[in-house]
Amino acid sequence: MNEPLYTSTNPTLRERLRGFVNSFGLPRLIIAAFLLMLYIAAPFVGAGFWMQISNTINRFSWNAIMVLAMVPMIHSGCGLNFGLPLGIISGLLGATLSIEFGFTGGMSFLMAILIATPIAIILGAGYGWLLNKIKGGEMMIATYVGFSSVSFMCMLWLLLPYHSPTMVWGFAGKGLRTTISLEGFYDKVLANFLQINIGTLSIPTGTLLFFALLAFAMWAFLHTKTGTAMTAVGSNPTFARAAGVNVDKMRLLSVVISTWLAAIGILVYEQGFGFIQLYMAPFYMALPAVSAILIGGASVNKASIANVIIGTFLFQGIVTMTPTVMNNMIHMDMSEVIRVVASQGMILYALTRKTEASK
Repeated sequence: MNEPLYTSTNPTLRERLRGFVNSFGLPRLIIAAFLLMLYIAAPFVGAGFWMQISNTINRFSWNAIMVLAMVPMIHSGCGLNFGLPLGIISGLLGATLSIEFGFTGGMSFLMAILIATPIAIILGAGYGWLLNKIKGGEMMIATYVGFSSVSFMCMLWLLLPYHSPTMVWGFAGKGLRTTISLEGFYDKVLANFLQINIGTLSIPTGTLLFFALLAFAMWAFLHTKTGTAMTAVGSNPTFARAAGVNVDKMRLLSVVISTWLAAIGILVYEQGFGFIQLYMAPFYMALPAVSAILIGGASVNKASIANVIIGTFLFQGIVTMTPTVMNNMIHMDMSEVIRVVASQGMILYALTRKTEASK
């Protein structure tokens, strides 16, 4: 039998391209190409290119930690955290109590985190206990938990004994306002730290570094003995139980971590946005976070930090750029309509991809 004297082991360009498409994922490649086209079109329709880059980076920095909150629950097999509003409520309680106690400036942000942490741990523990009781239906129950907690807090925001004139309704003297300004408190406390400004390009270095710190901490945790056990529970709970891992404990821990990250995430979002929004504002905040991590290549049982970064940038980039470019093209103010169409379309697309994951 004659064999060839030489066999090339170097892949051809076509094979390399096919390998890249398979690893990155064709859907993500199409979304990234569309986003790139929007950036290219921006200067030609009168939208400043570097200003749009700044807007995308800013929105990425506001939302990335709430997308990161999805990772621990996915790893433990609890699925996508549609109960994210429970963690957001913990952060809102921390923020409002920090202002109520009279803290200002950067100290108000630090105290908001310290106050929100025990609240998030308690609510997360109760949430985790509930999810352990209904294994197999976590995402459906999580949705009800998120929606009901927001509705319940609508009553408490009116009944809790807040007295700060910055937050309460002036005509009634009680009950919190729908929107509370953070001017004089922790408005842009992270964004202004080491901020880079070059012309119209503005990079919130402090916010990005804060996200990078939490992302690295999550990556490091997942590589510890406890993190590996949590991943094993999500991959094969029967095998994990046989290996001596307490499955319910790992699932509970993942829910607590996710709830705490959501609480921190909303505080970071608020400092960039400049306002605290109460009542029904957190109602649908889980959907963009869920969609972002799915678009980034995660599935209901597999997620990575790269999925968080890619998904958040693609989702926020499309939501930011589409209304801006379209408005300038048609010369009509339809930004909110286009934003809703783009964001809801991305959410719908992402949820149809929930069983897929990038390799």
